[in-house]
Amino acid sequence: MSVVSKCERWKILLVAALACICAGQVQGAQEAQEAAAAKGLLEKAVAHYRQVGDTALAEFSRQGEFVDGERYVFVTDTKGMMLASGGPSAALIGRDISSVLDPALQQAFKNALQTPEAAGIQQAEYRWQNRNDGKVERKRVYFQRVGDRIVAVGYYLPRATPEQARALLDKAANALQQDERGTLEAINSLKGGFLQDDLYVFVVDIDSKRYVAHGTNLRLVDTDFSQVKDPEGKPVGSPMLEMVGKQPQGEHEYRWRNPVTGKIEQKHAYMRKVGHFLVAVGYYSG
Repeated sequence: MSVVSKCERWKILLVAALACICAGQVQGAQEAQEAAAAKGLLEKAVAHYRQVGDTALAEFSRQGEFVDGERYVFVTDTKGMMLASGGPSAALIGRDISSVLDPALQQAFKNALQTPEAAGIQQAEYRWQNRNDGKVERKRVYFQRVGDRIVAVGYYLPRATPEQARALLDKAANALQQDERGTLEAINSLKGGFLQDDLYVFVVDIDSKRYVAHGTNLRLVDTDFSQVKDPEGKPVGSPMLEMVGKQPQGEHEYRWRNPVTGKIEQKHAYMRKVGHFLVAVGYYSG
């Protein structure tokens, strides 16, 4: 390889690294803005409730100053009854919402209901349907107790970052080295800790070129990865296999369906060779 080509390669790697850093910074800034907006709307709602009491419940339940895009106010009593909502959960008004929560979330919800008023603004995370795309997505909620009312505002968390994708790859690669069979079973269980919203792990046997584990689509297991193409017909599997055949790790850009949004999006995959396996995790950049 010539000196010029080496320089060009390092330039490409540097640009790619800077792009990942910038993407993470942008996503971090976006989340900070969402958090500030949610807390601001919550503070406004709490102040209004303290001023007018339960009269505010009707105002919180209609489109107006307490609905800001995907952010809206909702209120429960300390027994878990939904009293007001400016979003899709308005359909639950008058019902004990603990009955519709995932079992893993029910205890966290009960703990939130027991939060003392003096604790001020608290936060929690859960999964809820986004009315814009109909998908169940990760959501962060800020809430505050006022008397026997819990006033809350939530926002949907942004896409996974490059850093989170690399961390999940590290976790999968290390687990695979420690317990090959158990890790593959965990990935294929779709709930073994290797599926995090729009991040998931997939593993390919380099010798057979077939998927042996996939974090969201078990129908791909035992299919030929080398024949996989993107929706436009561009090869995906063969260039990734070729890359790990020459080096222990690498990155690849392609288009793929996001399991959270259901849309075809640009994806950046990090891959690593672990024994005779190709292990990969990718994040979606839209």
